[in-house]
Amino acid sequence: MSQPDSTIAPVIREITPLSDSDCFYLADRHKSSFDFPIHSHPEFELNFIGNGAGVQRTVGDNSETIGDYDLVLITSPNLEHVWEQGDCHSTNIREITIQFTSDVLPESLLRKNQFHSIRQMLERARLGLAFSHLTIMKIYGKLDELTRQQRSFHAVLSFFELLYDLSLADDSRTLSSSSFARIKTSSDSRRVNKVQQYITSHFSEEVRLEQLAELAGMTPVAFSRFFHQRTGRTLSEYIIEIRLGVASRMLIDSTKMVAEICYDCGFNTLSNFNRLFRKHKGCTPTEFRENFNKKKIII
Repeated sequence: MSQPDSTIAPVIREITPLSDSDCFYLADRHKSSFDFPIHSHPEFELNFIGNGAGVQRTVGDNSETIGDYDLVLITSPNLEHVWEQGDCHSTNIREITIQFTSDVLPESLLRKNQFHSIRQMLERARLGLAFSHLTIMKIYGKLDELTRQQRSFHAVLSFFELLYDLSLADDSRTLSSSSFARIKTSSDSRRVNKVQQYITSHFSEEVRLEQLAELAGMTPVAFSRFFHQRTGRTLSEYIIEIRLGVASRMLIDSTKMVAEICYDCGFNTLSNFNRLFRKHKGCTPTEFRENFNKKKIII
């Protein structure tokens, strides 16, 4: 007897209108509803929503209700994302979408000192990068002007300037977890990288502080303080984030039972898994799977 297929139908892969001869594609729409399903595409995307309070935005395993304004940069080719109607009742939503490919800003250019901040922003945006209301207000004039720019060369210069201004914002935040997005995190600390690589490979097992401290060549107390200073999270917070990200990915990419996923990801009890999942994701694992699958299209 053949085994049942344990995979779920994939998220729709969008084919964007961007041509090989253009630096970027820009669409400026006024709409009253959202009807495009959750999707991914190889192109980078900067997406602005105006007058959209109540819209539900999902990027990877992060789902939030946005305010009047929303601006997100996504630079991962496989990171699922969607903006849905949610509780938005506006009849005049403005959506500005800019899509561009990585070769517009090649690595040889990003290595230059003048592009350092843009390079860092593009790296962080592999998890989806949301900008604050204050930053959106600062750059909105340039974004609006870009939609009306008629001369293509000047439009490219304006676009680069817009990216540069966004790269200087110190209040942007990443959205998806790295384990859900299947993106390796990196640090400028060799010790932190070594520990993170170990956790990524052994998240399903018991991970002990003493073991990681020995790996880093430090005492447990010193290592705990060091890890928090370098990552902004406690060791336990980081391990939980990795495990929940992997669990979220398994919930949408497989038909495994929730209990099976719980233990596969290193959680000791189903009740603890459900409690932590609800705390961090705002819903139960079952609700997460159901809500995510509702956004999909079978292709």
